[in-house]
Amino acid sequence: MPRKIHIIGPVGSGKTTLARKLSAKLSIPFSELDNVAWKRQVSGDIRRPEVEREACLYEIIQSNCWIVEGVHNEDWVFPSFNHAELIIFLNTNYNVRKYRIIKRFFLQKLRLEKSNYTPTVDIFIKMFKWNKYFEEITKPDFLSKKLYKEKVMMIEKRSELQKLLNEVL
Repeated sequence: MPRKIHIIGPVGSGKTTLARKLSAKLSIPFSELDNVAWKRQVSGDIRRPEVEREACLYEIIQSNCWIVEGVHNEDWVFPSFNHAELIIFLNTNYNVRKYRIIKRFFLQKLRLEKSNYTPTVDIFIKMFKWNKYFEEITKPDFLSKKLYKEKVMMIEKRSELQKLLNEVL
């Protein structure tokens, strides 16, 4: 199994869940790109300056093993794609993702699930917008580039995901 893994997918696709499972099974630390892009503070998140964000990502990908997950496909993330030995693209069904966004929101509001952000109605609505943006813009852009074609594993079904996890055991 590769020791440098980048997981990309839209909101609600299962990126963080997969990253946690692979991290535990492979004993590899994982990082969420949202926590690289944002400084998490009690008073509210602050976008990291570009230089700081890139330095933070660089520190992660210079280690011997890592798992990075996120929705991001911007230029600042390319070093992670370049250094990754495996890129897992989670192409989860659109309606499944919408259901997960709704479920996550209520679990977070009830404090049954932790989050890195305050689960507000505004963020809830934005998640649907980000999900649609990923589907219409980010996904076609990433797939059209074919830069990393030889190391991309597309996962669309739960059975494919389970097969990956079984191979890791």
